[in-house]
Amino acid sequence: MTTGVWILLLALAGAAAFGLWRRSRDGRFRAGGSTAESAESGAGAPESGAGAPESGAQPGDPAGASPTAPGGAEPVVAAAELGAPFGERATLLQFSSAFCAPCRATRQVLADVATTVPGVAHVEVDAEEHLDLVRRLGILRTPTTLVLDPQGHELTRAAGAPSRAAVLETLDQHLTAPPAGGEGTDRG
Repeated sequence: MTTGVWILLLALAGAAAFGLWRRSRDGRFRAGGSTAESAESGAGAPESGAGAPESGAQPGDPAGASPTAPGGAEPVVAAAELGAPFGERATLLQFSSAFCAPCRATRQVLADVATTVPGVAHVEVDAEEHLDLVRRLGILRTPTTLVLDPQGHELTRAAGAPSRAAVLETLDQHLTAPPAGGEGTDRG
């Protein structure tokens, strides 16, 4: 075979490998903050459950602050920045863009979960209109979903379109008590 054919075959194999890798990670929730985004971009940070630190500053964080706020630290985002109140138990913060097909599917999944699980709110943000927030939180692609606690601290995030089951499982892991007056989660 000629050199050109070998180069083509290597390029196709590399593209296929990248596609399979990307597909395996798409829509999975990982540790919050820059840890997850740098892991996704290949910067070497471990995924949640694989030794990822849960608090403290990470290399590359602006001004040495960690977006994953430990107890008592500043929230990563304020409700006033979003123009919507946080949920009593959690907020599903979705970063979208105008021509993003997976964003529409993600919107439907998150809105459904927010109406099904008591105390959970869904807020969608146009990434192009909130570039300062996108940069500050290290959002690299749309859709990206952040799960925030009631004070605005990031609990976890998923880049890509998460499944309804993945969102519900993540909420189950992070929500321990039902909202005041509630009787738990009703998933219908």
